[in-house]
Amino acid sequence: MSSPGSPGRCSDACDRAERLRKELAEIDAEVARLEAAEVMIGQFIEAERVGEADDPAMATELERVTTAPGAGGMLLVPHRELGMAESVLPADCQAIMKIVSAASDPVPARDISVQLGKGTAPGQVEPVRDKLRRPALRAWTAP
Repeated sequence: MSSPGSPGRCSDACDRAERLRKELAEIDAEVARLEAAEVMIGQFIEAERVGEADDPAMATELERVTTAPGAGGMLLVPHRELGMAESVLPADCQAIMKIVSAASDPVPARDISVQLGKGTAPGQVEPVRDKLRRPALRAWTAP
């Protein structure tokens, strides 16, 4: 066993930190998948409420959400690495990054949702807020 302050102890801590980062990324991907499912269920409930649950567009959207990247826990927003361009981000995240980058002050999720043409209802703003969190956690918004 390494003594306190020895290089071996530091290496052990670095290895543990890396394992925890990977575990966190896996958990984050699962949370994203569950959040997407929650949004889809909310949309389905709303469509059912207004009598549009049998709409073919709803079935198409359900298929897209359940079979798209991320549905099985795949990481949608990659961890940023030196020299990595924003073009590796999904299109919706690129649009959000463009709005945030163009602003001189912090932009509320509600305003971004409106600029993306989504609206101000909680079901429209929360997915945008979630997307804002993911890139920020992975240092995409850092200078």
